Amino acid sequence: MAYALIMRTSVAFFAALALSLVGTAANARVFDAKPLARYDVSYVKCESQFPDMRGHGDEAYLNLWRIKPDDKSLARLAKVRSGAAYQAEKQRILRAAAKSASPSASSPLSRQCQGLWAEYQRNGKPKR
Repeated sequence: MAYALIMRTSVAFFAALALSLVGTAANARVFDAKPLARYDVSYVKCESQFPDMRGHGDEAYLNLWRIKPDDKSLARLAKVRSGAAYQAEKQRILRAAAKSASPSASSPLSRQCQGLWAEYQRNGKPKR
């Protein structure tokens, strides 16, 4: 009887630990410099095509990860953006985009922008 109770307790503990580690890993990916730089460069292009998207980049990005855009998460984004890895990746992307600017790529980007904006609107504007 005691052995079964210990086994159930330890299984529950390890399951909770594994779920918390998975959640932490997913949250860490949100604040990774390289994907954030790619997102920011793409979002600027979306803003130029769809004026309604202006000023909602951080909220839309955090909404993709289902994170509430509170002061803490916005401060983490600002910290990542001020880092060297973010700046280097953003410069690399901008240089590559300048070399291979093609009008045929605007159609997929337009669809991605529309999808991102629809997702943002579907989940409602987050309250701060």
